[in-house]
Amino acid sequence: MATMRGSARLFQTLRPACSQGQRRLLSTGTGAGAKSWRPLVLGAMTAGAGAFGVYKYTWESKRNVIEDLQSLAPKPVHAVNLPEAQPSVWSGGKNNALYLWIHLKPNANVKDVAKVACKLQKFVDQVVDPKTKDEDDEVLAGVGFGPNFYKQIGGNVKQDYNFAHRKGALGDMPSSGGDVFFHAKCNTQSKLFELAQLLMKNMPAGSVDKAEDIYSFVFKNGRDLSGFIDGTENPADDESRQNVAVEPGTGGSYVITQKWIHDFSVINNEKDKTMEGWVGRTRPDSMELSRKSITSHVARMTGGNAYQQKKKFEMVRQSMPFGTVTGEAGLFFIGYCASPDNLNFMIDRMVGAGGDGQSDDIMKLTRNVKGTYWYFPGTSELTKLA
Repeated sequence: MATMRGSARLFQTLRPACSQGQRRLLSTGTGAGAKSWRPLVLGAMTAGAGAFGVYKYTWESKRNVIEDLQSLAPKPVHAVNLPEAQPSVWSGGKNNALYLWIHLKPNANVKDVAKVACKLQKFVDQVVDPKTKDEDDEVLAGVGFGPNFYKQIGGNVKQDYNFAHRKGALGDMPSSGGDVFFHAKCNTQSKLFELAQLLMKNMPAGSVDKAEDIYSFVFKNGRDLSGFIDGTENPADDESRQNVAVEPGTGGSYVITQKWIHDFSVINNEKDKTMEGWVGRTRPDSMELSRKSITSHVARMTGGNAYQQKKKFEMVRQSMPFGTVTGEAGLFFIGYCASPDNLNFMIDRMVGAGGDGQSDDIMKLTRNVKGTYWYFPGTSELTKLA
């Protein structure tokens, strides 16, 4: 007993020192870095206590001592959690996607609409039971708002994301507007259709003026319907995707959506070499051309026609093909960014508004018929709006 009382006094002596050490260690970082300190400090404390005869006790006493030491060891503390983005923003792709574009009537109750939109995850959970879902049947979804609608429901943004109509020598980029936009991804299209049904069914009666639901798909392991590989320059790892797509401090993301209709009379009859010059990449393997025109798509997006030109801006592309053989088909373009500056730079360059008056040659094989910007609030913002 006397020995145990001596050990208790030892721990009382060690506790203040450990607390100071914990504060010093945590000041150097949190998360995974902080976790790595725990075994180091615990091991050092155990060794120090051993010098005072801790290990003279029976195994039971040793176990009690170790548990006491573990309770004193520094534990990772996350003082400030980074804002969380919605599930659709930087996550990887699925086999299918839903794009649900909604325009409201002028007399719609925007607050009631917002309450439905902000409960998106509850509708997702109705489609796929969260207790049994796996990567094969999960639905990753997010909701964005047009600038006028977001302002009406009390939302605040740090950056202006109004979309201006643009006109170039090879075609227009119309500003189509819109109030609410849902983006969802799943390996099963029927689940996306079911989700769209639930969302439309739960919209306040008489609030929707018009809506369009588009269902896209993976084509030939990630190719556009033109035959070119899509999204070659997309950020690959999770950290890079978050940095590009998520606004620091809010968890929000600025999003462009555009509906492109392809001209298959050109795609099916033009020479590969000609179209490769328009794109700036080879068609079979998406290798960048070492010599390309300043009007090629690659040159327009990067800001110059040098080989492997350093990119001024990036986005996380979630674009996928859509359509039917007997009707219209093309690419539904969607990109997430931490700032609308990224988006403005790229689409200005496509229509010749980027300072040099040159348009993007890719518009020789596809036509933009619809487009706008949205803001996808971070999850904490979304909760407040609900």
